[in-house]
Amino acid sequence: MRLVFAGTPGFARTILQALLDAGHDIALVLTQPDRPAGRGLKLKPSEVKVLALDRNLPVHQPESLKTPGARDAIAAARAQAMVVAAYGLILPQAVLDSVSLGCINVHASLLPRWRGAAPIQRAIQAGDPETGISIMRMEAGLDTGPIYLRASIRIGPDDSAHSLHDKLAHLGGLCIVRALTGIEAGTLEPIAQALDGITYASKISKDEAELNWRLGAVELDRQVRAFDSFPVAQTHLRGEIVRVWRSHPLDRPPGSPAAAAGVVASVTDARILVHCGTGYLALDELQRSGGKRLPVHEFLRGCPVAQGEQLGPPIL
Repeated sequence: MRLVFAGTPGFARTILQALLDAGHDIALVLTQPDRPAGRGLKLKPSEVKVLALDRNLPVHQPESLKTPGARDAIAAARAQAMVVAAYGLILPQAVLDSVSLGCINVHASLLPRWRGAAPIQRAIQAGDPETGISIMRMEAGLDTGPIYLRASIRIGPDDSAHSLHDKLAHLGGLCIVRALTGIEAGTLEPIAQALDGITYASKISKDEAELNWRLGAVELDRQVRAFDSFPVAQTHLRGEIVRVWRSHPLDRPPGSPAAAAGVVASVTDARILVHCGTGYLALDELQRSGGKRLPVHEFLRGCPVAQGEQLGPPIL
């Protein structure tokens, strides 16, 4: 099938690769403009752009799809459909109507649950037992369009946003290839989303990074796993920010001494155990400001932690 592809980050790159491997004709790739990145703030191309240029595909990087130039580029591609995956720009109605078979979105959740910007992170944070991929025909509403197909996967107790992202990207590639076969043949029709079970995955904010030790250990561990790519969960030790990359929750044994939330219960080479609202959170991998992420035994060499120390933001 002749396609326009619209996407930007690594998730979208995996989808584009799957389309290419399946033999689809990518007439145009839309991706966001290069953005400053790294300490030098040099302009960095998106992962989709890197793949597209490597495969000699035409690339267009408009700031908006509402401009005549963007619409003309899409029209000139003469595509049958547009596949959209983590693009990051709103598609106006004129673009939605510009291809005969419509604009088809690869969304990383089981719609209508987790419509919006951060479905992978919010599914982990909420403790969902499963998530998946929805292939949806796009319309003007936010992820409200009818569904061509869905496929689910289990969220494991050790899954992070990073690991789940990779699993869902692979599954999304399989699903979009399968869906396009049915759409082109006229054998696959979209079905309207259910009106119940709708939730919204709001964009992740840096303000959410701080661990609130008054919460339960299970909830805090979900936060660590959900935010392991961005913004990365954090706490404070002696006024210094410490990022928490890996952790695991533990129950508090009956009869064990109670302590204030955020107080260090014990320290070993294997873990730093912290009192929570309920249970303990064992910290397994940490990072000081300006340092590298390290397993606990290496972190403690440069930053000793004592039993009884208080973790949390400084009191102003």
